[in-house]
Amino acid sequence: MANWMSALIGSDLINIEANYLHLNATVSPWLAEVPEAEVEPLVLASVLLSLIVVYLAAKIGGELCARVNLPAVLGELVGGVIVGVSALHLIVFPEGGGEVQSLLMNLVGMTTGQSPEGLLRVFQGESEVVSVLAELGVIILLFEIGLESDLKELIRVGPQAAVVAVVGVIAPFAAGTAGLILLFGIDTIPAVFAGAALTATSIGITAKVLAEMQKLSSKEGQIIIGAAVLDDVLGIIVLAVVASLAKTGKIEILNVAYLIAGAAIFLVGSIFIGRLLSPYFVMVVNQMRTRGQVLISSLIFAFVLSYIAAAIQLEAILGAFAAGLILAETSKHKEIEEQVSPIADMLVPIFFITVGARTDLSVLNPLEPANRPGLIIASFLVVVAVIGKVIAGFAIFGQPGINRLAVGVGMIPRGEVGLVFAGVGAASGVLTESLDAAIIVMVIFTTFMAPPLLRIVFNQAEDAASAEPDSGLEAVEEAESSTGAS
Repeated sequence: MANWMSALIGSDLINIEANYLHLNATVSPWLAEVPEAEVEPLVLASVLLSLIVVYLAAKIGGELCARVNLPAVLGELVGGVIVGVSALHLIVFPEGGGEVQSLLMNLVGMTTGQSPEGLLRVFQGESEVVSVLAELGVIILLFEIGLESDLKELIRVGPQAAVVAVVGVIAPFAAGTAGLILLFGIDTIPAVFAGAALTATSIGITAKVLAEMQKLSSKEGQIIIGAAVLDDVLGIIVLAVVASLAKTGKIEILNVAYLIAGAAIFLVGSIFIGRLLSPYFVMVVNQMRTRGQVLISSLIFAFVLSYIAAAIQLEAILGAFAAGLILAETSKHKEIEEQVSPIADMLVPIFFITVGARTDLSVLNPLEPANRPGLIIASFLVVVAVIGKVIAGFAIFGQPGINRLAVGVGMIPRGEVGLVFAGVGAASGVLTESLDAAIIVMVIFTTFMAPPLLRIVFNQAEDAASAEPDSGLEAVEEAESSTGAS
């Protein structure tokens, strides 16, 4: 995700990925003097230690939530918060300043006798590996979601998904920007940037919840997924526009046109060409005689499309999703699903744990005077963020009986996408501290409230549907009994 951010924003805005993973420009020159041979073995050991914490947090959190009938992904997010920067400081990522903030890394330093310089290098390497594994996790997740989706149904609900996506971008953006300017007196460019952060949707979180509820293939699920994919594309375009506005004070029309054309050509072209080539994919796989031919061939295909998407300044996850849609149309799709599932079980929890671990709940503390302006603005942003997406669900047309509230709720979570907007805005100097904190609070609330709300609205709809036939049957029985009595 950071790749397309840096490509969009330009060299004079800070590279978010570099700010998180490479601190060579901010640490002391003596760091370069640490011998690589002393550090590299410890990086691997530290990654293994971090993965132990990640998997324990994911399983404990997921199991606890599953036992109280909440989505397991919510438990993974909460587990990430507990082991992350908000609580235990076990899974922490470098923020700058050349300091080791991770308790795990301090443990490595005490048990190995590593120097502070070497320990900082280990911390950087460990954080980079965990971040890459998390990005691989969300790519595999979207590939798996594509495999479980019905392309024909997705195309059929395409117009409704497009309406949901467009309304879900315009409504919160317009209301958020106008409200920040009129109610809080915030300058136009910061208000536009904060309003843009409201447009995001975290497809990974919603898709995981729908999969757990076995609602992914439902009409509502397909509309949500289709709208979330389009929302991701629109989010990239909005980010490009507001970043350009923050940098130059004007919008670069050519850059925006390039993104729109590139997104349309990629999504339509990859699926069209992929469907033409998919029989040859099956033929090649059938000719192979080595172990893992189906899985490895599928991952190659998914990674190729992911790379192409990233190379044209889209998100890699869009390429993975398109690859899943294409391979779902082949005769090998069941076999691919079965073989990809263990890979997803291994990598996807890393993504959700890192999303939670990067969430700093200290901005929610009202006892801290510096947080209070941000919390007031955040309350407004949360309301706009929720209502703006729920309205989008009710914009669906020509679909009688569909659960419009569920569609709207499914678009609520901002997740890591919202944090990207906040990170870009803060790095560019556009956002004040209170406005940056308000966006982070909005992201936290929408991310954690959406999974249980999604389950509630689906369950209520099912209960209502199951009650209707019973009431009708009772009415018939009453009519028959009264007739017999007469």
